[in-house]
Amino acid sequence: MAGRGRAGRGTRRWAGPVLALLLLLTAACGAPAVPDTAAREVQRTLDLRAAAVLDRDEDAYLAALDPAASALRAAARREFANLADVPLQSWAYELTSLRRNGSTATARVELRYRLQGYDRAPVTAGRELELAEDDGRWYVAADRPVKGGTQQLWQQGRVTAVRGTHSLVLGVGRPAGMLRAVAEAADRAVPAVDAAWTGDWAGRVVVLVPGSLDGMASLLGAPAAGYRGIAAVTTGESGGSSSAPADRVIVNPEAYAVLGEHGRRTVLTHETAHVATRAHTSAATPLWLSEGFADWVAYRGTDRTAAQAAPELRRAVRGGGLPGRLPADGEFGFSGDADRLARAYEGGWLACRLIADRWGEEKLTAFYRAVGAHKKREGAVERAMDEVLSTTPEDFTAQWRAYLRAQLA
Repeated sequence: MAGRGRAGRGTRRWAGPVLALLLLLTAACGAPAVPDTAAREVQRTLDLRAAAVLDRDEDAYLAALDPAASALRAAARREFANLADVPLQSWAYELTSLRRNGSTATARVELRYRLQGYDRAPVTAGRELELAEDDGRWYVAADRPVKGGTQQLWQQGRVTAVRGTHSLVLGVGRPAGMLRAVAEAADRAVPAVDAAWTGDWAGRVVVLVPGSLDGMASLLGAPAAGYRGIAAVTTGESGGSSSAPADRVIVNPEAYAVLGEHGRRTVLTHETAHVATRAHTSAATPLWLSEGFADWVAYRGTDRTAAQAAPELRRAVRGGGLPGRLPADGEFGFSGDADRLARAYEGGWLACRLIADRWGEEKLTAFYRAVGAHKKREGAVERAMDEVLSTTPEDFTAQWRAYLRAQLA
């Protein structure tokens, strides 16, 4: 009896904790966890916001925002108005990550949009959102680009759209006449590129014209100083397939304005050539080839002589500075020596012109495609020169140097 009594007292003493532990283990191992629906609800908020953009419903667009975020709501109202003239085909947000802390959360989101009649694939932009929950619903409390991200054109002001035959020009803070002139130059550029580049591409171009050099830099996410003398650049993904983000030609209105008609046409044809060749441009493609080819397309069919189109290289050759090799990628940096940059572009152009003159235009485009088909830079040019041009880099460089001497000396 005594022993049973001691055992009974011990059982009563430990039964509660043991049972509680067993219940906890059972819950952890057997019972389903209660799901956190935050990600689903946040995505629902983003879907409603996206639908409001396409429906042009300002009230619904603002309804996705935290009522207490007055500055965000004011900025969103301006941006919504700025988008009014932009011909959107699609607009969507994809939630890529969510960090929740009670009734607040931070989300990474990818904005994807397409322009009606111009984009085969969406432009993508990374955004970081702060969110707040109220009564089971999530609201956007802050919206900014991800680190290293870029500003969008409509965040700089109201967008004016000018539609050309082969182009769409979207501008902010620029006269309508200037935007129409850009569209006319782009419309001439597209057929010029079509005539030089055989292959599948959209056959149309989207040009963004911000209000200033600083606006251009914000669209590119780079310091303005690096683009001060650059009239335009093209954004896009090298080696892009039909599912790659769409290209945009971005104009520096300050540098573009000082060009004559011929210069503006040359610039836009050059950039349009980049759009057309994007799917066949890869990490294997050296800049002397991609930039030289774009210049070759831009000058093709004009009466520009080598001496006229390559003044810096001509000066170097006449001064005894004949290059010993084709331009390296580092020589194409916008923030470096302007004369060196000019010589790099001119040298690349004359290399492509040499191929077109001696091997033919079809061989030039075939060579471009062959180089870009490689996954990496090593061996790409060598193999393409052998297979397409039946030459070697050493022999080609010697021919190029002789060509420079003959054309520029």
